Amino acid sequence: MLQCEEKFFELYHKDPEGMAFCPYRVCPIGAHSDHQLGKITGLAIDRGIHLAYKPKHNGVIELCSLQFDKRAQWHIHSVPEVRQNDWADYLRGATLELGMRHPLSVGLCGVIQGTLPIGGLSSSAAVTLVYLSALCRVNGISLTDLEMIEMAVAVENRYVGVSSGKLDQSCELFSRKDHLLYLDTLDDHYELIPTHPAMKPYAIAIFFSGVERTLAGSKFNMRVDECRSAAYALKAFAGMEYGKFGDTHLREVPVEVFLEYRHRLPENWAKRAEHWYTEFARVEQGAEAWRRGDLDSFGRLSFESGHSSIYNYETGSPELKTLYDIMTHTDGIYGGRFSGAGFKGCCMALIDPAYSESIGRQVEEQYLRAFPQLKGKYQYVVCHSADGLIL
Repeated sequence: MLQCEEKFFELYHKDPEGMAFCPYRVCPIGAHSDHQLGKITGLAIDRGIHLAYKPKHNGVIELCSLQFDKRAQWHIHSVPEVRQNDWADYLRGATLELGMRHPLSVGLCGVIQGTLPIGGLSSSAAVTLVYLSALCRVNGISLTDLEMIEMAVAVENRYVGVSSGKLDQSCELFSRKDHLLYLDTLDDHYELIPTHPAMKPYAIAIFFSGVERTLAGSKFNMRVDECRSAAYALKAFAGMEYGKFGDTHLREVPVEVFLEYRHRLPENWAKRAEHWYTEFARVEQGAEAWRRGDLDSFGRLSFESGHSSIYNYETGSPELKTLYDIMTHTDGIYGGRFSGAGFKGCCMALIDPAYSESIGRQVEEQYLRAFPQLKGKYQYVVCHSADGLIL
């Protein structure tokens, strides 16, 4: 029995009537590109968010999380219009977004359990999706995958205030075990590329830095604006039509235009665009490498993605940069990078399972030598690919 089921029985003296699960995700190549309508690769992993729940016919939402102390409560027809700056903001926003599209009459009570530390694996998208799936179920609402994704992205953008794209939600819904998700966020076209029979064995390693920060309080939104600024300026330099700043994306600007006018951009804007265009190419090359079972090339491209994230996109705390550097010099790691925006959380890597124990030992020893104060907070976990949320 899961801890959330035990806690549910402790609180309500009944077993839950429903259980929902949404996996976390990793993005080996394609970071910082979805908000500019780029392409991404992704894998769901066999850890994630569980929700034990039952309907409440009085319309009340009552939730607690095993990761946070404060219990959250509101009514489906009386949700705070602005975020309350606590862990339940994503769920309040999800209630509002679903209620704007479908009539709600039933609430729910539930207990949420995350199976890994918060930071870098898109727990925010996972908890939003798992909650939306439960709220839909108790209200008899059926949504398509794309409707779920669009609604969850709207929660991040409009209610929480993070200028994210759809990478996280897409990975957590579309992914399937032993397949690489290859998604174009411009039109949502995607392919699930199966693991090639000749591919070397791999597992997904997660290295938790022990550092936690929130995207809304980081430089995440600034980076998005810098990308838009670069696209806006490039369009002007090239005599292209442009409209509203918020509707401008680098995807609309051909790489040839960037190469021609790059020298006229402020340095920071040029670096952000450099990352985006090179990451776009890396994703395409990575999908082909995976298709032919070339894990060494795929891993190298993932390492290159991490390097560009540090030096062109300029993300990464000192802790994450150190983890990345250690990974690049550790035997048995095919490739890896920051997992998430790079301002908090963890690094991910594709590893040879035969080296799992030595990788864990070597990385921990070197990392804690650099950051001894994080002993007890740093964690190493080995995961495997998994199916996305099944609606």
